[in-house]
Amino acid sequence: MIILCLVNAIAIDELSPSIQRSELIAALSSVSILLVGYLQKQVSINKPKKAVLEGTEAFYINAELPEILKNELAWGSKMILTATASSNIIIYYENKIVLKRGLFSTSVNSFKPGKTCISTSKSGKYISLVNTKYYPDKDEFESIVKNLPSLIVVPISTDGWIIVGGWSERCFTKSDEIWIEGWTKKLESIIING
Repeated sequence: MIILCLVNAIAIDELSPSIQRSELIAALSSVSILLVGYLQKQVSINKPKKAVLEGTEAFYINAELPEILKNELAWGSKMILTATASSNIIIYYENKIVLKRGLFSTSVNSFKPGKTCISTSKSGKYISLVNTKYYPDKDEFESIVKNLPSLIVVPISTDGWIIVGGWSERCFTKSDEIWIEGWTKKLESIIING
């Protein structure tokens, strides 16, 4: 387009102010188009890399639970693991593990809630840790999987939590968080009423 502007300017016999203005606008437009194309080439979205997590696949549901709750836990945990970028899910309620599904270290049975879980119970709101590398209380979740890059902690009533671990930093979308929180509320109503 710049070349066409130059050829047009050379081919004109008489330069009037209106032609000069149009040539200037055409040249600026051409340069801006080139600049936008160049800048788009430079912008690359860096997707977070999937972390290499060490552990073994596990699926456990507490046998003492009612059948309706077992079915809901099996269905919901499968949906979370397949529809989101989660690597594992653990449900801890009334001082015991109710469900664990996904990739876990061998010491997951020793999970004890710490400051993060307790603060979510007090506030009644979930917390999404998008990058646990810099989180001071990340040791609370080391028994689930070492170096878990991200996680969501959702309180169940005052004595339980759903903890969903992610494969990479910033892997959970807002809709993932809302879906997990909604499923937690459904579980809470089944537990309380059932």
